[in-house]
Amino acid sequence: MIVIFALFLGAAIGAFKARKRGGNLADMLQYGAVYAMIFGIIGLMITIVVHRSLSGG
Repeated sequence: MIVIFALFLGAAIGAFKARKRGGNLADMLQYGAVYAMIFGIIGLMITIVVHRSLSGG
C-alpha cells in the first residue's frame, strides 16, 4: 500500500515539477515516470523496514 501511494505521489510531483519548469507533455511524462520510480523504491524500502520491525525479525 505504501509503495502504490509513493508511486502516485512521485508521478504527481514529477509532473508538477516539469510543468513548473515550462515543460511540454513529454517532459511531464518523463519527469513523472522517473519520480515515480524513485519514490517507489523509497516506498519499498520503507515497507520492508516496517514489516521487519513489526514481525520481530
